[in-house]
Amino acid sequence: MSPQPLRGQQASSPGEATDRIRIVIADDHDLYRRGMQAVIGLEPDLDIVAEAGSGAEAVAKVFEHEPDVVLLDVRMPGNSGIEACTAIKEKSPGTKILILTASDDEADLFAAIKAGASGYLLKDLPTEEIAQSVRLAHAGQSMVPPHMASQLIAEFSRLSNEPPKEATSGPRLTERELEVLALVAKGKANKEIASQLFISENTVKNHVRNILEKLQLHSRVEAALYALRRNLIEPDA
Repeated sequence: MSPQPLRGQQASSPGEATDRIRIVIADDHDLYRRGMQAVIGLEPDLDIVAEAGSGAEAVAKVFEHEPDVVLLDVRMPGNSGIEACTAIKEKSPGTKILILTASDDEADLFAAIKAGASGYLLKDLPTEEIAQSVRLAHAGQSMVPPHMASQLIAEFSRLSNEPPKEATSGPRLTERELEVLALVAKGKANKEIASQLFISENTVKNHVRNILEKLQLHSRVEAALYALRRNLIEPDA
């Protein structure tokens, strides 16, 4: 089944793309990488610019090629995919990362989200759906497999019921940033937030970037968890 994106804007169709989405694929199985290269190479708006067979190599390739999206296996020799994800997001926070794996272990899912991944895809997903997930990630959406979405929601609910951390020593968000954060936590896309708050999409992007920097978070999903833990929205809102 297709991964579930958060509510928001639709990704552009291949015919609408003006620039090709640059991709790095990292997997320790050479045959799998070759297969992905062959299939994704048929997509007119997607371009695999580099491959890697380990976590460390993935980090190096990302820094060298500056891709838009990384397809990253969770288990590889040397640095794990999670460690590689963390390293990439620290140095290149704008790069979108999709964990592509055979593991449906919820611990891997939570670790990937915490590390800043934009999505978690299982390798048995049809290649055309992987390609569409790349487009969605590039457009700013997050997605997880349907059967794992309930696990993520349960974790959201659990965290929302924990006592919030003291915020006095942390960075202060402006009133507008708090409004944007609450809408991000509800799954709103930048375009929807802009419309609701009567501001431009670029202004929303700037607010989201500032929020993540101030709170030292890596992704919109982490921001949603933050908002839930501090009762900025209701878990079922």
